[in-house]
Amino acid sequence: MTSPAAPTASPPVPEPWLAPLSSEAASGPRAAELESVVRAVEEERRIRAEDALLLHEHADLGTLARLADLVRSRKHPEGRVTYIVDRNINPTNVCITDCGFCAFYRRPKHDEAYVLDREVIVEKVRETAELGGRQILMQGGHHPYLKSDWWCELIADLKERFPRVNAHALSAPELDHLSRIEKRPVEEIIADLREAGLGSLPGAGAEILVERVRRIIAPKKTPTDRWLEVHRKVHEAGLRSSATMMYGHVETPAERIEHLVRLRDLQDETGGFTAFACWNMQPEGVPEEDIYPPRTTPALYLRVNAIARIFLDNFDHLQTSYVTQGMKMAQVSLRAGCNDFGGTMLEENVVSAAGCFHLASIQTIERMIEAAGFRPRQRNTWYGIEDEREEGAPIGPLTREEGAPAPRSIATGGPA
Repeated sequence: MTSPAAPTASPPVPEPWLAPLSSEAASGPRAAELESVVRAVEEERRIRAEDALLLHEHADLGTLARLADLVRSRKHPEGRVTYIVDRNINPTNVCITDCGFCAFYRRPKHDEAYVLDREVIVEKVRETAELGGRQILMQGGHHPYLKSDWWCELIADLKERFPRVNAHALSAPELDHLSRIEKRPVEEIIADLREAGLGSLPGAGAEILVERVRRIIAPKKTPTDRWLEVHRKVHEAGLRSSATMMYGHVETPAERIEHLVRLRDLQDETGGFTAFACWNMQPEGVPEEDIYPPRTTPALYLRVNAIARIFLDNFDHLQTSYVTQGMKMAQVSLRAGCNDFGGTMLEENVVSAAGCFHLASIQTIERMIEAAGFRPRQRNTWYGIEDEREEGAPIGPLTREEGAPAPRSIATGGPA
C-alpha cells in the first residue's frame, strides 16, 4: 500500500496566539483606536485591512460578536436563518496534489483509491431529491485521467433526471487542473460545464489566499491569483460561487486579513460570491499532522468569523460550519455574524476523514436555529427561499439565471 508523499522540510509552527483581555481593550493603549473602528462599524462605514487586524489582535470577543450581530441584523432584519437540504458526494478520492492537511485523498493506484460508478452517484442524488434536496455538492481530487467530458456527462445526466437539484460542483483548483491537463483555457472548461448544467461553484481550495502559506501547506495547488481568476471567470460566465477560508495552521493573523481583502476586492468587481464560510484546520490524522499546531479553540473561530462578517461588507451571507465546530458552537455563531446554517449534508467524507464528524438532521438544525431566536427557512443555492412556511415563498432567485452575478457598488454594497 502506498501513502501520500512526505514533506521535504517542516514549516515553522506559529507561536500560540493569546486573545486580548476585555480590560485591555477597554482601557489599554489601543483603546482609542479600537473605539474609532467600533464607531465606524456602528455608522456603517467600510473599515480598512489595518482596522480589521486591529480588531483581530486587540478587540475583546464580546465587542466583536456585538458588531458582527449588528451587521447581520442590518443585512437580514427579517429574522430568518436559512439552510439548504443537500448532500456532499465525492465521485473520486484520487488526487495528485498531495496536500499535507488532507486526510481524504489517495494517490492513483492506492488500494483505497476509487471512482464511483454512475449508478451509485445517481442513487445518492435520487435519495437526496426524494428528501426535498435542492443541491448536490460534488468534488473529487485532481484526478490525472478524469477530464471535463466525464464531468459534463455526469452533470448533464443528473440535470435531466433531477432538474430541481442544483449541481454545485468542482472547485477553482479542480477547474484549473482540468484546464492544464486538457491544455485549453479555463473559460472553455467553464462554458462546457455550464452548458451541461453546472449551476454554481463551491469555494473549496482557498485555504489561505497568501502565497507564503500556500507554498508550505499546498505547494502543488493552484496559486492565489489563479484561484481568484478562476472565480472571476466563473462569475463572468453568469455563475455564482461561494468563498471559504481554512485557518489555524501556519498563517499569521495579518495573512487571515489579507485573505479577506482579496475576497472583498473580487466581490467589489464581480458581485459573484453568494456566501463566505470559514473553519479551523482539523489536524488529527492528516498526512503531515506532526508539522501542524494543535486544533485552535472555539473562541478563535468566533473571533475570525465575526471579523469576516464585519470586514466582508459586500457579502450578503455568512455560513456557519457546524460540521467542524459542532452544533452548539454553530448556534452561538448565529449571534456572531452568521445568517445561514449551511447544508444538511446527508453525506460528508472530507473533514470526517480527519476525525471531525458533526452531521445533524433537519429537525436538529431547525431546533438550534429556533433556540437562537430565529425562524428556520429552507433555501436554494442562490439563497432564494423555498419554504412553504414563509408567506409569499418562493422568495428570490430560483434558478442560476435569476441568481446570476451583478457587479457590486463599493459605496453601498448593493447592485451597481
